Amino acid sequence: MEALPRPRTVRIGTLELHFHVDETDGAGDVVMFEFVVPEKARVPVPHFHEACDEIVYGLEGTMTTTLDGVAHQVRQGDVVFVPRGRVHHHANLHEGTARAMIVIAPGTIGRRYFEEMAEIVSRPGPPDAAQMKAVMLRHGLVPA
Repeated sequence: MEALPRPRTVRIGTLELHFHVDETDGAGDVVMFEFVVPEKARVPVPHFHEACDEIVYGLEGTMTTTLDGVAHQVRQGDVVFVPRGRVHHHANLHEGTARAMIVIAPGTIGRRYFEEMAEIVSRPGPPDAAQMKAVMLRHGLVPA
């Protein structure tokens, strides 16, 4: 098996995503990234995925993953499965940084989506909600 390159990082505000596998690797079947969320960081809006499932695996701290209105505290070693079509949201409501490994299968939402969102968020002033929604919809995410 061929070794993959070192993780590629995308920063969206204070969030960091360290991609281990993405659509540029030619895998297509999966996207995998470490999601680093500082305490009280701004996070994406509640949404659902049209064509993929998501797995959240806790690495450090406590990530709150809300699935269909039910909050799950994801700590080291905990797993939450988010089936396609189910509304979910991630946040760090606790002290310290939360880290989770995110797996998206099939890999229909990859690094390019997050790079586009980072570009919108990094502009001066508040992010343009209409542009963010358009990027989400183009990549198969539907705001709830």
